[in-house]
Amino acid sequence: MIKIGMGLTGFGVFFLFFGMILFFDKALLAIGNVLFVAGLAFVIGLERTFRFFFQKHKMKATGFFLGGVFVVLIGWPLIGMIFEIYGFFLLFRGFFPVVVGFIRRVPVLGSLLNLPGIRSVSNVFSNIFLSQQNTYLMLFTSKNLSN
Repeated sequence: MIKIGMGLTGFGVFFLFFGMILFFDKALLAIGNVLFVAGLAFVIGLERTFRFFFQKHKMKATGFFLGGVFVVLIGWPLIGMIFEIYGFFLLFRGFFPVVVGFIRRVPVLGSLLNLPGIRSVSNVFSNIFLSQQNTYLMLFTSKNLSN
């Protein structure tokens, strides 16, 4: 199930990126949104996905993210993507320092992130995101990922 979820999430990100490159094509963005949310549900499970999105302190972020998905689906892709991106950063801000730390260990990308100017910018963003609550990592401490 996790491999299917990772595939769905990957395709969702691809369709979202491709939809933005093609001047906010609403069909590609809609497909990307559906695949991304479905992939997330497959990776961490339906109950944990629901708990993740509907925590009391994340209601604003969830409102922006899911509201953006809805706005894209009704046909206003640019406005919807602005809402989605804002909601995405609010929802997943605890995960960004982990991503930066992982990318720093990848051979080619790590050397790029360790360049003087880029390193200071990534450190600033990591510190900002680390100072926020880090509830995203709790989702991946389940026995679901041991398979």
